[in-house]
Amino acid sequence: MKNIYVCMGSACHLKGAEEVAKIFMRKIEESDLKSKVTLKGSFCLGPCLEAVVVKVGDTFVKNVRPENAEEVFEEKIKPLILEE
Repeated sequence: MKNIYVCMGSACHLKGAEEVAKIFMRKIEESDLKSKVTLKGSFCLGPCLEAVVVKVGDTFVKNVRPENAEEVFEEKIKPLILEE
């Protein structure tokens, strides 16, 4: 099982981290991936200038916003979940 960490630090919070997490949770459920991944909030992940930051395994996905979260999930996050 993989973990998705959504940064909830100050910079990420101000740029919509909570909404990004809600969108990701909905996409996980819609994609029937609940058995493959756990979504978690995280303290600061580091690259604050590129908030909202998401970490899947060792991979950072940066500049996620509520406006692009669905696209980012499909194009970047979902492939990381499905890779073995």
